[in-house]
Amino acid sequence: MSAEPIGREEARAVVEAALDLKGADDVEVLFVHEWGGLTRFADSAIHQSTWREDTGLRIRVVTGNRVGVASTNEFTKDGAAKAARSALELAGTSAPDPAFPGLAPPAEAPDRPGAYDQATAEMSPAARAEAVAVLIAQADEGFHAAGAFETQAMEAAVVNTEGQFCYSASTKATVTTVVSGGQGGAGFADDAAAAAASIDTEDVGRRAFAKARDSQNPRDLEPGTYPVVLEPAAVTTLAAFLSYLGFGGRSIAEGKSCFSGRLNERVVSERISMYDDALSPDTMGLPFDFEGTPKQRVDLVKDGVVLGGVHDRRSAAQAGIASTGHALPPPNTEGAFPLNLFMAPGQASGDDLVAGLDRGLLVSRFHYSNIVHPKEAVITGMTRDGTWWVEDGKIAHPVKNLRFTQSIVQALAGVEDVGRDTTLASEFFFEASRVPALRISAFTFTGKSDH
Repeated sequence: MSAEPIGREEARAVVEAALDLKGADDVEVLFVHEWGGLTRFADSAIHQSTWREDTGLRIRVVTGNRVGVASTNEFTKDGAAKAARSALELAGTSAPDPAFPGLAPPAEAPDRPGAYDQATAEMSPAARAEAVAVLIAQADEGFHAAGAFETQAMEAAVVNTEGQFCYSASTKATVTTVVSGGQGGAGFADDAAAAAASIDTEDVGRRAFAKARDSQNPRDLEPGTYPVVLEPAAVTTLAAFLSYLGFGGRSIAEGKSCFSGRLNERVVSERISMYDDALSPDTMGLPFDFEGTPKQRVDLVKDGVVLGGVHDRRSAAQAGIASTGHALPPPNTEGAFPLNLFMAPGQASGDDLVAGLDRGLLVSRFHYSNIVHPKEAVITGMTRDGTWWVEDGKIAHPVKNLRFTQSIVQALAGVEDVGRDTTLASEFFFEASRVPALRISAFTFTGKSDH
């Protein structure tokens, strides 16, 4: 199966039918059309190939200081008008919202060259199956690969009665795999790109198999606090939770963020710089937010100093500044947070990072991670798919998985070195994040598993 973009002009013709609404002061329409395929495999065989397509409108209506939101999958002029009337009814029964900042004014959203790849948008199940077969072939006899290869396309538009209209289309391809077998070994690898042709599934399979092969017969290790090298997949988990817990402008202002009251202070290692930039060619995503505000680069941490967070129109109005273009779809009670996070790379190779460990752990990735203490940015989770003990700067042997409970801020305060290579990951709530590996002086492990 395949689908084609609806296109800028047809989308505009439909969504603008919601704007002519009697009794409303302002109307905003968010249009999102998504389609794509997913190929899942387990035990080194494809067991599922699916296709989905969804077209939706989300309409926000303002009357006085009351706001209502309604959504529909009826992508027609009549459907848009009907949903707008429903939103108007909801606005009439909603509580007053005197802090509502108004809709986005007209502003041109920048282009993102290369964001949309037609071959990815129409990639067939057979083509994905061929790519998966190449991945699976990298595992030796006695090992089995499981995972998924997904290709997605999206077009989105925002139009409102203030005169704003913006439209963009993008694609995304992601592959993840876990190779397992032998005597308790497992290895993980993944890749993500705007174009499926940019993903080398042979390399992904080779990396996952190498980890599975090298993690045979893992040994017990007592819980404790150890120096660690976290590979990019593990760093992505820290970055994702910190994005949510720390960098929302509303959370910072309301004292809920781990950075509240600490702006312009050196809170983490001077080796750490972080920013959000949806317009970078090294990531994926829309050039505007879900209110229609153009996105921009926002520096969040510079040389360890926390500079601030990101804003939608509401939190920006409260702070007396302009929106940074990070609004989520309405209704949204969480406020804004970064969706295209970058952690700046350093100069160290992967071998350099490990060589700097006297005694410690090399961690491939985390899983089943959850928040323990939001204000302190403490999370817990497990290591998975490749964890090794390091002595005298060399990998000594694999170890069984450990549970960690750790403040992300404290971990980043202890960063001793930063990898030069970065990995693009698309998971959690991100469009995509790009991060390097890190060597950290102390990371707390509070429990162990039997495998």
